[in-house]
Amino acid sequence: MADDCVFEANAGPDVSGTVFRGRDEVRRGFMRAWQAFPDARWSDARHFISGDRGCSEWIFSGTGVDGKIIEVAGCDLFRFQGDKIAVKNSFRKHRS
Repeated sequence: MADDCVFEANAGPDVSGTVFRGRDEVRRGFMRAWQAFPDARWSDARHFISGDRGCSEWIFSGTGVDGKIIEVAGCDLFRFQGDKIAVKNSFRKHRS
């Protein structure tokens, strides 16, 4: 990822979810997935790139620290800066 990268998480208080800026903060944001779901996994991934944009589609599954099992579809939208990720914007379905 770029040094000044941005990660827009799929949940949070703002319209863009929780936003993490810079490599250290983005790393902490990524780690939250494994803190909430120690067995987190992304499967059935499909990817494409067009110019400086990209998309990854996947199925997220895991067991929350509360014991609740989750399995939902989602995607990440990327903006690239050269050969690095500048922005990763994550979206995930919410089952009800």
